[in-house]
Amino acid sequence: MIQLIDVEGVNLGQIATQEALAMAEEAGLDLVEIVPTANPPVCKILDLGKLKYENQKKSAEARKRQKTIEVKEIKMRPNIDAHDYETKMKAVRRFFDDGDKVKVTLRFRGREMAHQELGMRLLNRVREETAEISKVEAEPKLEGRQMMMVLAPRG
Repeated sequence: MIQLIDVEGVNLGQIATQEALAMAEEAGLDLVEIVPTANPPVCKILDLGKLKYENQKKSAEARKRQKTIEVKEIKMRPNIDAHDYETKMKAVRRFFDDGDKVKVTLRFRGREMAHQELGMRLLNRVREETAEISKVEAEPKLEGRQMMMVLAPRG
């Protein structure tokens, strides 16, 4: 015995499975089990190919609407010029407006490694200037000749 719903969505009550299969065959459609956990199971007469197609379209539409968060990278040097710094900060703000994360990378060359405090000061300046629109996701850390920090947009 199954609970049967016809093509128009009308509940036909409890019907024997064989009888329901015959009704679906007569209509040229499929008998699809909708709620297998119910007692008795709920089945509906419909076109299975059409149902699969509609579900596929719904999932494609949902995928199209969702925004993937990318990690954008901004590369700087410890002794960056003021104008270059402002240009990079403009790009950082634009990335946050788009909802992306920003990885700030500071590359040290040659003797600059002896002045890592300059790099730390620069990353702290970036952190302070973007404090109201971002949060620090990965604290500044030194890896070889690079110092990195990851910022994520707030909210």
